[in-house]
This record gives sequence, structure tokens and C-alpha cells, in this order.
Amino acid sequence: MDATNYNYREPTEEEQEDFRDIMQVFGQAQLWRNTFASQWEEVAALVLPNSVNTFYYGSYNWPGQKKTHLQIDASGMMALHRFGAILDSLLTPRNMIWHQLTSENPEVAKDRQARLWYEDVTRRLFQLRYSAVANFSSQNQQNYQSLGAFGTGAMFVDQAVDAAGLPMRALRYRAIPLGELFLLENHQGLIDGFIRWFRLTARQAKAKWPDRFPAALAPALDQQSQQPFNFLHYVCPRADYVPGRLDEKGKMFRSVYASVEGQCILAEGGYNTFPVAASRYDQAPNEVYGRSPAMMVLPALKTLNAEKSVFLKQGHRAADPVLLTADDGIVGASLRPGALNKGGVTADGKPLIHILPTGNHQITIDMMDREKSLIDDAFLVSLFQILTESPQMTATEVVERTNEKGILLAPTVGRQQSEYLGPMIDRELSLMAQMGLLPPMPPILRQLKGDYHVQYTSPLSRAQRAQEVAGFARTVETVLTLVNATQDPSLLDPFDFDTAIRDMATIQAVPESWMADDKSIQQKRQNRAQSQERQQQIQEAPAKAAMIKAQAVAAKASPGGVAQGFRGGATGAPQPQVQQQGGPPQ
Repeated sequence: MDATNYNYREPTEEEQEDFRDIMQVFGQAQLWRNTFASQWEEVAALVLPNSVNTFYYGSYNWPGQKKTHLQIDASGMMALHRFGAILDSLLTPRNMIWHQLTSENPEVAKDRQARLWYEDVTRRLFQLRYSAVANFSSQNQQNYQSLGAFGTGAMFVDQAVDAAGLPMRALRYRAIPLGELFLLENHQGLIDGFIRWFRLTARQAKAKWPDRFPAALAPALDQQSQQPFNFLHYVCPRADYVPGRLDEKGKMFRSVYASVEGQCILAEGGYNTFPVAASRYDQAPNEVYGRSPAMMVLPALKTLNAEKSVFLKQGHRAADPVLLTADDGIVGASLRPGALNKGGVTADGKPLIHILPTGNHQITIDMMDREKSLIDDAFLVSLFQILTESPQMTATEVVERTNEKGILLAPTVGRQQSEYLGPMIDRELSLMAQMGLLPPMPPILRQLKGDYHVQYTSPLSRAQRAQEVAGFARTVETVLTLVNATQDPSLLDPFDFDTAIRDMATIQAVPESWMADDKSIQQKRQNRAQSQERQQQIQEAPAKAAMIKAQAVAAKASPGGVAQGFRGGATGAPQPQVQQQGGPPQ
């Protein structure tokens, strides 16, 4: 067979050495992950059977293979799905803006154009994230389930491509299965590299790398074989990074695709930002991968599985009991409804057939409930049953219970925001800039080179900051009581209502476009002052008219009956006096 028909070329010595280096890193990554893989296999069999037999390099599962044969009790699986729903509702609810962009620079925060720019970018980002092409919601839910089952989840974020392989002005998200992912940390404990192992058929590999197709896969391509082959995607910080270059060396992270069977490099490129947002639920010292709620309660999951097996045996024996008979008693008793078994009792009515005791079902149920309670606690389910199981609580009790729930969940949520959502948002904004999807920056942001800060507005984040709003409202209410008692409005002077109202709007996720700018506020206040002045003049008009009338009456009553140069005429109206020249007034 002529390999030139497949655009194949012999790898250079540098590429061969590069391939050997990648395989060496991959081998070390496998070795240090295998202990975790054994635990993940145990957990997957109990709470996420679809992931069974996927955590070792080279493992293969036939499509449609049954994987639930070791699962007797499904409580752990249900708790895991609820855990994913809980994290989604707390961190990334689809029906609300769960984060916004802002600035920690006070000058930028005061600039309305900058605030509107942040709001516009946030709106565009959410449109891209929740578009049909991106498929964020489903992949995010898979990530949360991986986090709850195995303690580690990773989301790959990249620019979407169409059916022809051409780039689109859209984002795409992919939750990488943990069995495919081998993470690498830097000296600070941050994930800055990974190796992803995946499989493709020869036809798929030809479509992805038409110019670098491995010669070793040519026979499979000719035979249209569906056999999958092994490939690696290696991403790490670039050692020869040169800022400003337009080729792959101008990108901070190196990206290499390699064919294991072909033993060659297929493609090399790079990323401006790290393409994977990875998160750990809990981390032990000197470990790269996280530990999950399921790993914490793995003994409880196994115990519950065993107890459920015993409970099923007890129930089976109770429904279809084991019969005890004497050696010389009745043989071949019929268990058919309505059957007559002669000789089943003695002459005085004592039964000759007894049922084998099946044990105390209630004890088994209580034991299972204890294990289920532990599992629900680990998966945060019990925290969300507080409000539904106590319908008689007062409003104050509901607030206190909700605050308590927020305190217990804060460490979990905080880690996901810093390790998972933060890097993902940075990656998304970088891709938006590359695709030209960011609006023009206002001057103050251009000077700061697009400075931004992510402020989370998810339900739990807002509940945590709501204490500030509640404290301010309670304080103002208390002071108003004192003002009403003392009639001294100066007691309200310490409050800066302009700052407080704007901050409260931010805490409660009010869009900036819904708030008036400083110029509009000033204009409203001027109009209000003018209106109050006109109203005061209208209210004072009757008093002024009465005063003028009183002055006129007083003037009439003065000596001579004339007032200040006026005299009465024929009609009684005051007439002006005419002073003749050379004589006194008439």
C-alpha cells in the first residue's frame, strides 16, 4: 500500500523525540492516578454505573453494555442526581444572571459608560453560553455529577465549528469524562496542564487530520474498519512563549495531538488561555485529584447495599415462607390458595407445619434509614429538606434556617467559584475577544486594558450579601423610630443613601440600565426643587393676598381717608391725585 495516498510523511527526529517525551509524561500520569482509579471504579458501581470500567488506559466497553449488576440500592444514585441539581440551582441557575462583570477600581466603578459596557458584555456572554450550539447546560450538569461522584470535574471550552469544520462565532462546552483526563499541577497547586486520552476510528482521524494521517492506520481506513485507535491531546505551559508573536509560540499554552499506534505527532498549536476549567470538591495533601461526597460515605454506600440485600431476603421469605415439617409429618403440602392438606394438624389441632422466622423487618429498615441519612447529608440533600419538612415555621425561622443553610454551603460554593467558574469565565471572555464579539470599550477601560472583576450573583452569593442589606434596613428603621419620637430629622444625617441604594441594587442583581445616571438624578432633584418652590408659592398666595387686603383696609382708615397719594372717586375706586403746579394738592 502506498502511504503517500494518505498525505503521510515520515516524522522528523525532533517530532519523534517530542512524541517520546509526551508518552513518558503520560506514563507517569497513569501511574500516579491508578490508586484513585480503583476507588472511582467502586464509587461508579454504586452511584454512577455509566462510568464503570472507564478509568484505566486501554479499557473498553461494548456499546450498550450492562453496568448496573452490582447496584442493589439506588439511594446513592438518586442523591447524586439531587446533588447536581442543588449545585446548579446554587451556582449556575439557568433562569437568572448568576454573575456579572464589574471593576474593583473605584474610578471605573463610578463611570456609567464602563458599568453599561460590563452589563452589555455579561448579556452577550450569557447569550453565547446558553445558545443551542454551546450545549452548556447538559455538560455543566455532567460536570457537577462527576464532582459529586469522583471529586473532580473538568469543562473544556473552545470555539465551536460547523459540520464542515469551519470556525463559528460561537462557543462550545464539553465535560471531559474523568477516565480520559490526566491532570498536571504547577508549583502553586493550580492545574496548568493535562493529557486527554481518547479514541477515534481511522475514518474519523482522517477527517480531523487530513494532512497528517498516520500510515499505521491506513489498512483500517481501506477496510472501513470501526476499530477505535488511541490518541492523546497534551496541553502544557509553553516554555518558548514569546508575547506578540502571531504563530503558536505567541500563545501561552502549547497544544499537541499525538497518535499512539502511529507513534507520531499529528498537530501542534496553542491557546491564549488554559482551555479547561477543572475543579476539585475536596483535596487531601499532596494529591492532584479531589475527593468527593461519594468517596466520603463509600462505607455507608456499601453498607446500605448489603442491608438492602438482607432486606430483600427477609421480604422474600415473608412473602414466600420457608415451611418446617416433622420427619414423619405431611409430605407434599400444597401451597395453592384454597387447597386442603390433610394431616397438617394433630387430632387436638396443633399444626404440624411451621414457618421459618424471617427476622425483624423494622430493625433492617431503621438501619437502612441511618445509612441513607448519612448519604443525604454528604450530598447536601438534607439541607434542602429543612424548609419542606417544617411547614409550620414562622417567617423568622425560615430566614434563620436559610442563613444556616448558606453558612454550611459557603465553603463548597466558594471553591467552585474560584476553581471552576472563575477560570471558565476568563476563558470565555478571551474567546469572545478573539472572535470580535466584545463591544467597543469606553475610554477609561481602554486605558486600563479591559480591567474587569467577576461578581457572582447566584442565589447563595446574594443570600450571603443580603445580610448587609438587611442590616442597613434594620438600622434605618430603628433610627426612624427615634426621629418620630424626638422630631429630630438630623439623626438620619450619618446615612449615605445615594451610596447605599446603589450598592443594594447591585447586591440584589438590579441591571445597571435600570438605574438612573448621576446627570438624570441631578435633573430629577432640580425639577423636584422647582416643583416644591412653585407649590410653596401657590400655598402662600392666599396669605399674601390677605395681607395686601389688610394693608389696603388699614390705609383707608388713615386720616383724610386717602392712602399714600390715592383718593376715592365716584365709584369708590382709588383715583390718582393730580398735583397742580404752584399750589398745594387739591
